Amino acid sequence: MKYQELSPPDYLKNHIRYFWTLESTSVDHLPKTFGPMADGCPGLMFQRSEEGTFYQHNKQLPDILLYGQTTKYTALQLIGQVSTIGICCYPNALKSIFGLNADELTNTCVDLNLLPAAPSFRLSEKLMTAASTADQIEIISSFLYIQIKKNQAPTDEITQYALSQIIQSKGNIGLKELQKNLQLTERSFERRFKQCVGISPKLFSRICRFQSSLDQLRNNDYNKLSDIAFENDYADQSHYIRVFKEFAGISPFQYQKQSKEAGTNFSLITK
Repeated sequence: MKYQELSPPDYLKNHIRYFWTLESTSVDHLPKTFGPMADGCPGLMFQRSEEGTFYQHNKQLPDILLYGQTTKYTALQLIGQVSTIGICCYPNALKSIFGLNADELTNTCVDLNLLPAAPSFRLSEKLMTAASTADQIEIISSFLYIQIKKNQAPTDEITQYALSQIIQSKGNIGLKELQKNLQLTERSFERRFKQCVGISPKLFSRICRFQSSLDQLRNNDYNKLSDIAFENDYADQSHYIRVFKEFAGISPFQYQKQSKEAGTNFSLITK
């Protein structure tokens, strides 16, 4: 499979981390299982269903879908060839782009064609008839820009600051102290964060720590697995393995032996 990450246009760089594409490089119609891993980011995905289709819990996913935070392992089955383009957004993008309360889409997705603006823009039709990946990216970018201008969602500076602090610390910041610095009650802090990001500050911090540990595992930046556990502030190796299974669906050992990344945070399970 061929995976590629592409930079968004400048006018979307505050909302989108990157575009990505995933395409089959050989003719193989055997079903495949993919395991998306929790990464703290919502996103968008477009698939050409005439070539291949993703299923979740035996239910066919829409051709173009918007998904929220993933906080637990969920398997996706692919029938046919893969020809997919997607977007990895920043954690607050459901609010900043679409004006949605992010917690409405946590661990679920919605057919993007059901959003009011999509039919009039003829998004699916344009994507299906686009001549190239570059054209698809331009079409999606135009659609998202229209959404941003239409919604004009005000930036929640407090939540944005909290997000940046948690990300910079790789999830190892004291949330009680952060909450006090923001002069918010615990309840208000959690409510605002959930509306903007989709999950609680505590859960987002846990995902950031998991992602930090995953980077070490990918890069073989350790001598023993316990090194990763302690360097990312897990109580011990057993604790780290439990967390890894929660967010990836498999243990670190299985990740290394029974899967390969078809894309960033998108593993192809080969067992």
